[in-house]
This record gives sequence, C-alpha cells and structure tokens, in this order.
Amino acid sequence: MTKVTKEMTTCRLPGRGRQWRASAIRAQPVQVLRVAILLSYCSILCNYKAIEMPSHQTYGGSWKFLTFIDLVIQAVFFGICVLTDLSSLLTRGSGNQEQERQLKKLISLRDWMLAVLAFPVGVFVVAVFWIIYAYDREMIYPKLLDNFIPGWLNHGMHTTVLPFILIEMRTSHHQYPSRSSGLTAICTFSVGYILWVCWVHHVTGMWVYPFLEHIGPGARIIFFGSTTILMNFLYLLGEVLNNYIWDTQRNMKINFMYLGPSS
Repeated sequence: MTKVTKEMTTCRLPGRGRQWRASAIRAQPVQVLRVAILLSYCSILCNYKAIEMPSHQTYGGSWKFLTFIDLVIQAVFFGICVLTDLSSLLTRGSGNQEQERQLKKLISLRDWMLAVLAFPVGVFVVAVFWIIYAYDREMIYPKLLDNFIPGWLNHGMHTTVLPFILIEMRTSHHQYPSRSSGLTAICTFSVGYILWVCWVHHVTGMWVYPFLEHIGPGARIIFFGSTTILMNFLYLLGEVLNNYIWDTQRNMKINFMYLGPSS
C-alpha cells in the first residue's frame, strides 16, 4: 500500500454509498487538533508582533530571533498539515489521479518540513532556551522582558512547541528524507542562521543574544559549531523516534492479528 493510499483508505460497503460519503468528509480528532494548534500559533504570532519592544524596531526586527523564526516554521508546518487533511477529505474516494498526485506532493512537503525544520528547530529552541534560562536568565531572556511579554506568551514561544510537535509525530507517520539530504538541509539552515546573526552584529555592533557579548571570539566559534552539531543530532533523534513509534505500532498490530484479541 502506498503512502497516499494509507492517508486515503476508507471502507465502502455495498448499498451504503450515502453513509460512506458522509464519513468521507467527517473530520477525525487528530485533524481537529491540528486546526487548534495552527490557531494557537497564529494567536501567539499576532500577540508577539503586537508587542512594542525596542528590539523589534532595530535592524532585522523579529526575524533576527530564532524563537520567532521557529514560530513561523511551526505555523507554516501545521498550516500544511491542515491543508493536507482538507485535501485528503476532499480527494477521498474521488478516483481522480491528478488530485491524488497533488495530495502526494503535499504529504511529502509536510513530512520534509517536520523532519528537517519543525522537529529539530523546535526541540532546539525549547531545550537551549530553558537550559540557559535555568543557568542565568539574563543571558537569554532578561527580566526586563517580563514588562513586555506575559508569562503565557513566553511559554507559548518556548514550551508548548515541544508537546505539539511530539503529538504530531505520535499521531501521524512521517516519511523522512534520505539521511544525507536531511542532514545537508538542517546544516544549511543552521549555518545560514549563524551567518545571519553575525551579519546583524556586523551592522548594529550588538549581538542578538546577550550571552554572546560575554564570551570571547573563540568561545563563540565553539558555541556556533556546537549548535550546528546539536541540530544534526536532533535531526537524527527525530528520525529514530519516528521509526521507533511507528515500528512499535506496526509490530503491535501484527501481533494482534496473529494472536487475536485477548479473551
């Protein structure tokens, strides 16, 4: 069974065409959840952009912060998820090969975004932010920001990203790209962002993150290199986790088919 047919398979019973058509357009709980997550990211982005902070008025605006870039990535990713679900509901049972081909492209794009951007960047933002915050919050999130950013918005940017992406990984199988192409893509993103941070410093004379002001050039090189390695590790972690979840579920289904339900 191909990946597209997995997304589209339904049971059509003889003489039940009307009931089948009704079930074909009925949204599943996971699809409703994706819409809710997408709306939450839209709300977080709108509230964040509405905040009048001095850093938003300087060179690069919000786009110099990885947290904001990650929020955009997550919103775009879940937007593609919702679009894929909608296309699947509308395409199901139509027998239109062109529609199935377009749906397959959407599914491939969705899977690529989760593997290369949504999972590694999202987990990186949550992990690195809270580790540095626990060590010394002034190095990453000065107390002054509490006057601008409410606590719920901070958690929306730096906490809920992790459970949302884990829920998505747990509820839907995602086909990872080849390891070489996936690692190349995440390395390109990491190096590109590091160069962007250095360029902002070159233009403004200030580092995007306060802790970079307190370490020497050698330590910065080590830090930037370490972040790239960590991004690659998180990509591999996502691949292993995805395979583990779905291999386990597949083995459970096979065992159930052979052993039958317990009496």
